[in-house]
Amino acid sequence: MPADVQGDRLSSSIATELNTRGWDWYVDRAVSIGVFAGGVSAIIFIIGIFVFVTREGLDFALGSLDLKEFFTSINWRPTSERNPTYGILALMTGTASVTGLAMLVSVPFSLGAAIYIAEFASGRTRESLKVLVELLAAIPSVVWGFIGMSIMNPLIIEMFDVPVGLSVLNAGVILGLMAAPIMTTIAEDALKAVPDSYREAAEAMGATRWQVIFKVVLPAAKNGLMAAILLGVGRGFGETMAVLMASGHAINIPTSPFDSVRAITATIAAELGDTARGSDHYGVLFTLGIFLFVITFIINLIADVVVKGVGLSLIHISEPTRPERIGCGGVV
Repeated sequence: MPADVQGDRLSSSIATELNTRGWDWYVDRAVSIGVFAGGVSAIIFIIGIFVFVTREGLDFALGSLDLKEFFTSINWRPTSERNPTYGILALMTGTASVTGLAMLVSVPFSLGAAIYIAEFASGRTRESLKVLVELLAAIPSVVWGFIGMSIMNPLIIEMFDVPVGLSVLNAGVILGLMAAPIMTTIAEDALKAVPDSYREAAEAMGATRWQVIFKVVLPAAKNGLMAAILLGVGRGFGETMAVLMASGHAINIPTSPFDSVRAITATIAAELGDTARGSDHYGVLFTLGIFLFVITFIINLIADVVVKGVGLSLIHISEPTRPERIGCGGVV
């Protein structure tokens, strides 16, 4: 076949294909490119942030920083002219105490709300509750900080007869309320992922509603629930403004919930604007950023591994197994 004839046929086929492509094809193509660009840009931004933080703080971390003092000393005096010290033990305990109390507050409320939304609420009630949960997540952290300062602070002083209400208790309650929406959403998704056939089989064997939830649904969704808790912990470690406003911002190892503390994130936010670029104080703050980045990365990695275990657990559960015997006292 002559080359010019073959080329004419190829051009004719391409033209025919272009003519048959409608508007929907171009919209689908544009949306696909946009989604791909969004996903790639998110990865690029995360890598860029990590590179920037590491570049600013790694030189100080590998050079002037005494790691033993950094992790074991409670003295944080980076602006001292005679003897600057960079101990973050008090900052770590402050962050851990606030986050731990926040989880004690948020986990029961979050799991309870998730169980009610997924297992009991229906129709308009379920949708309304889900919207309210999303609205709680949309409240800015500075607003939560104002609630801690203007409402929780005098309330704690009056109820517990303490001189200051800006403390671990205040920051923990506020942070727990902030972490509850994301934990509720993820926990509710994990509960809804449990197939209805498990519930129907348990009810057919005589289990009550609560027995189905506690003996069937919660064990099947345990990986997703654990992932929700871990993501809540990561949310607590990374919060800045509300903790800065509600914790008292005092360098102290807490011995009670009424002690004022200082968190790592609040330290970075409060001091970074007053440091000279390239100074040791500047470098140690970015070293704190690297430390926080590593901690949150580990927490999110563990949560991701746990979430991937949900699929495996559901596969194992869906395989034919010996049914449990359910009596009057529950699953036997």
